[in-house]
Amino acid sequence: MSIKHGLLALLQDEPKYGYQLRGEFEAATGATWPLNIGQVYTTLTRLERDGLVRAASSEGDGRSMYEITDAGRTELAKWFETPVTRESRPRDELAIKLALALAVPGVDVSAVVQRQRMSTMQSLQELTRLKRNSTDGEISWQLVIESMIFGAEAEIRWLDHCESMLLRHRGKPRAVPQKYDVPDEQEARS
Repeated sequence: MSIKHGLLALLQDEPKYGYQLRGEFEAATGATWPLNIGQVYTTLTRLERDGLVRAASSEGDGRSMYEITDAGRTELAKWFETPVTRESRPRDELAIKLALALAVPGVDVSAVVQRQRMSTMQSLQELTRLKRNSTDGEISWQLVIESMIFGAEAEIRWLDHCESMLLRHRGKPRAVPQKYDVPDEQEARS
């Protein structure tokens, strides 16, 4: 999720101050994505430059309220209508780390996988505890926490898969790919 679109969504109903936006953003995401107030104001400045928000009013103390413009509403609607693609998400640091661990001599890749699994399991336990302690009225928080739980569970399954691949390929010479080829469906299952 971009901070830009998150702030536009929060401005949909009424003008707000930067600190209000920060608090509402963190409340909506269960503080899983804490925002620095500098990020909020930098983003608001860019949104204003791009005509997506405007200063609604300014107080004597220098604080400005911001409101969404018609162009901002159009941008927000387009964002909600557009699916998030795998390509638009940040690079997966763990996948890159394991790929490089395989390429660097002397790295115990199995140990890297085990440490990551333990860390992810601890995170999953904490997320499950947070979910158990949440109240039914916090649906936005529940959606965020369940997404994180499903992500952790998927990461553990993937790490299990990595470990089994390492066991199957132990002792085989390392092949360095010459180019990036997408495997066909049959190869992807093996």
